Amino acid sequence: MENTKSKEAVTKLGELIQGIKVAMLTTVDDDGSLRSRPMATQDAEFEGDLWFFTRASTAKVHEVEHDQHVNVSYADPGRNRYVSVSGRAQLVRDKIKVEQLWSPELKAWFPEGLEDSELALLKVTVETAEYWDSPSSTVVQIAGFVKALVTHQPYEPGDNEKIEL
Repeated sequence: MENTKSKEAVTKLGELIQGIKVAMLTTVDDDGSLRSRPMATQDAEFEGDLWFFTRASTAKVHEVEHDQHVNVSYADPGRNRYVSVSGRAQLVRDKIKVEQLWSPELKAWFPEGLEDSELALLKVTVETAEYWDSPSSTVVQIAGFVKALVTHQPYEPGDNEKIEL
C-alpha cells in the first residue's frame, strides 16, 4: 500500500510541475538566511528527483554542501497552479546523467557544452510537496465566488494538499 501511495504521489507531483519551465530554488546560506534563485526545469519525466544544471563552483553548490535542505517553488498563474517542494540537494558530476538531460539550449549558459569542466547537476531528492490547484476558467472562479457569497461559506478556490514522497 505504501509503495502504491508513493507512486501516486510521484505521478501527481509530476503532472503538477510538467510544463513549468522555471522554478525558484531556495537554499540556506552559511548565516542561516534563505537565498532563492530561478533555475531552468529539465524536460524529463519526474520520478522523485528534480534535476538542475549548474556550475560546480557556484554559491548554491557551496550552500547545499553546508546544508542540503532546499525548497523548489513552481508557479503557473495561467493555470492557477502553485507547487512548493521540499527536499535535499546534492551535487552530481555524472557524465552519463548530464548527457541524458543535456539539450542544445543549455549552451546559452554553458558555451563549452558538455566539455565544460564546471558543468554539473544539482539533484533534489523530493521529500514532501504541497500544491494549490484551482480551476483556471474565469466562469468557474466567478461561480465559486457567487456560491461563497450566497452560502456565507468561505471561498474555496480549488485543491490544496500536502503529499509525502
